[in-house]
This record gives sequence, C-alpha cells and structure tokens, in this order.
Amino acid sequence: MMLTDLTIAAARDGLRAKAFSAVELTMAHLHAIEALNPRLNAYITVSHARAVDRARAADAALAAGDACALTGIPLAIKDLFCTEGVRTTAASKILGPFVPPYESTVTANLLRDGAVFLGKANLDEFAMGSSNMTSAYGPVENPWKRRQDPNAVLVPGGSSGGSAAAVSARLAMGATGTDTGGSIRQPAAFCGIAGIKPTYGRCSRWGVVAFASSLDQPGPLARSVEDCAILLGSMAGHDPKDSTSANVPVPDFRAACRRGVKGLRIGVPREYRLDGTPDAIERLWRQGIGWLRDAGAEIVDVSLPHTKYGLPAYYIVAPAECSSNLARYDGVRFGARVAGGDLRELYERSRAEGFGAEVRRRVLIGTYVLSAGYYDAYYIRAQKVRTLILRDFTDAFATVDALVVPTAPSAAFAQGENMDDPIKMYLNDVFTIPASMAGVPGMSVPAGLDADGLPLGLQVIGRPFDEETVFAVSAAIEQAAGFTAVPALRAGG
Repeated sequence: MMLTDLTIAAARDGLRAKAFSAVELTMAHLHAIEALNPRLNAYITVSHARAVDRARAADAALAAGDACALTGIPLAIKDLFCTEGVRTTAASKILGPFVPPYESTVTANLLRDGAVFLGKANLDEFAMGSSNMTSAYGPVENPWKRRQDPNAVLVPGGSSGGSAAAVSARLAMGATGTDTGGSIRQPAAFCGIAGIKPTYGRCSRWGVVAFASSLDQPGPLARSVEDCAILLGSMAGHDPKDSTSANVPVPDFRAACRRGVKGLRIGVPREYRLDGTPDAIERLWRQGIGWLRDAGAEIVDVSLPHTKYGLPAYYIVAPAECSSNLARYDGVRFGARVAGGDLRELYERSRAEGFGAEVRRRVLIGTYVLSAGYYDAYYIRAQKVRTLILRDFTDAFATVDALVVPTAPSAAFAQGENMDDPIKMYLNDVFTIPASMAGVPGMSVPAGLDADGLPLGLQVIGRPFDEETVFAVSAAIEQAAGFTAVPALRAGG
C-alpha cells in the first residue's frame, strides 16, 4: 500500500512503529500534490518548506517519545482559516495579499497536536457556494469520473470542495472544512469521503473568516469515520476568544466509533422524502435504514414539519449575516485596494473588483432583507422559522437517539450544469440546511455508488453536543456499506 493510501489511524501506528518517517509521509503527499494539483486545483497555496520543517520536528518528537495525537499527520487547511505567516485568501481577490499575523484557534489546536500543514485548500469564495465554482482562483475538479462520460469535469461540491477533493485524491490525509449550510457534508458526499459538521459551538470560530456567524462551524473531512473522530478530538474545545464557543468537555470521539447501535432508536423523518429525488438515493436510504435495523437499532418514523421552510429561511438569514460580516472589506484596512477619486469611490471600486458575482448577489440580498421596511417582513420572520425548526428537532430527539437521511439530492454534477440557475444551485443543500439552522451535529458517510459510478452519502443527525452517538451510527453505516471505491484521479492511480 502506498503511504498516501493510509488512513490517519493507520499512519499514526506506522509512525510510532517506525515503519516510515513523518518526512517520508509528508514528501509522499507533496509529490502527489505536484503531480495532481495543477489539474485538480485543490490547493491555492502549497507550503512545501514549512511542511517539511514540521515533518522533521515531528520525527524528532517521535524519536523522543513525545508524540501527540496527530504528530506527523499531513493535513490540508481550508483557506478560510487564518494561518500565521501563510497567505489566507478566502478564495477572494479582495483578500488576495492578506497574510495573517495570528493563528486560528482550530489550526493552533491541530499544530499543538503535531499536525503537518501541507497548504491552504481551495473553496467557494467566502464559503458561498455548493460547487467550488465561485473561487477567484479557479474551480476545483472532483477526482471522481462518470462511467458513461469520463471526459466530463465534475464539481467536488462546496464550499469545502478543495478540502474534499484533496482528501479523496490522496493529496492529504485529512482536512479542515467549515459548514454553514452543508459545506462539509455535501462535498464529502460528492467526493466519497466522510465529513462532520459538529454542534454549533463545539469548535471555535476565532480566526476563521466569517460568512454567517450564527451558522458557521468548523469540522473535519477524512476518508473514514474514525479519522474524522481523531481530527475532531483535536479541533474541538472551549475558546474564551469566541463568545459562541461552548464550555463543554471534549469526549473520546474515537471510542464512540466502536460503540455499535444496538438498542438505539433511529428516526426517519418523512419530510425528507422529496419529489424528484433520484431512485439511487431513495434506494440507498432504504438500504441504510436496513443496515441499522440489522445492527440492532430500532427504526422509528418521525416528523419534522417545518423542514420545507429551512431552505428559504436559510437564504434570508445567511445573506443577512454575510452582508454585515463583509462590510469590513472596504479596501482601507487590509486586503486589495482599488484607488478612487474619493473615499466613497475607493470603497465602491475595491468591493466591485474584489468580490465575485455570487458574493455580490448574497451581499445585495442580505442588505435588502435588513433594510428599513423589510427587516420585520423577512429577517425577523426567518428567525422565527429557525426557532420552529429547532423545536422540530428537539421534539424528535425526545423519542429517538439520531436521524438518518440522505446527504444530497444528487451525485456530483458537471461543471457548467446548474450554473445559470442560482435557485437550482441552492437546492443542493436542501437535506443539510435544517441541521445547520438548528445548530445540531450532522455527518455524511460514503455508502454507495449510483449507476454512473459516482459516490452517494448518507447523513446522520444527532442531538446537540452528542457527536458520540453520531459517530457510533456513522461507523455502523460505514461498516455495513463496506465502501472501498476509489476515484479515478488520485495519487498513484
């Protein structure tokens, strides 16, 4: 087996057994990046020298017996996390030259535990998108291919598309992502890997470029449920610098993966059965329910009656918060600047040149719904709907331990498909947004292939701060699915 094919769990064992060194593991991934990234465009910035230096330090720590949870493990970092001394762009022209003088809390936690950062992964600009087509640094290519049309270039999903593509193509062992309305779970499903959006507040948002502050939540992507558990154990924790960070203990997520599901009550919400959902996804959902039943879980029909309002409410709340957060990018304090005749013209030119079309669209929508005369009619009503969505989940979790639903309404689509229809693009998040609006944890697990050989994911949703049950149910699905398919474009493939 090639070093790039190892899971994080297996690589940790190999490093400790001195089967290979951290430098060898890191160099294997850097060589893979050199070979494939010019095509996939999964990375915006590759930190070759820094990565090798970190790997050498990891080998010294291993030799001294001072290994931590992630010592020597090569990771990709979504280019939304501020990294001290390394350019952070949010995939936008307006932040192109920005080099943070500080480290985000999540990446600082990973560095504390010995991780090696290979570089900064591509994304939809300011995390706004479901395809990774809105990046100012070009689109990311999904490493998977359709059987019937292998020449089609598929999207990896978004916004964490670069992270998902890098992990799937073996250009990193794991990656950080952020999930606002599905931006970890949907690309994980499209790229045939695992990814979890933790409970809102589980991971600190400090040092993460903001999109929608009441929704954004960092989380990991990896090739197995266990690897996601290992990464989340390092990423999570209370942070006094983030007022929304929850002061709750970080349990042993990896141990939860071995719990099993016997005796658990698993809910199946009827509102997730939508007209037009492909047969392959419906079949996989039924199969997943069967797997859990066979593993000893009790299956219970539940209702989340306000699910249908999740998508429209989200596309009021998220753009409103985006409009507020992005007001700071004015061409004056940091980032790109386009000169103007006066201060107002400088603002206008800098923002017009610096922001892409999708960001401008969402800023305009958000400014509109927050404007006088429309704030009560749109924003306040959307927040009331959000409360009802949370109440639906609270009522459901009074009778069940977790929910199982599809992750996305389709497999990965081709670049150019759906691009001229923003509403169709927004519908990609129809299954992931309700959990985001409620702030509850959700995880996507690769569970099968469609008729074209493309990966499909099942999503497990849990109670707030009960990621342990989410990992237990996800691991049971992973074991039953036996998903071993690999993408066409990968290191050594």
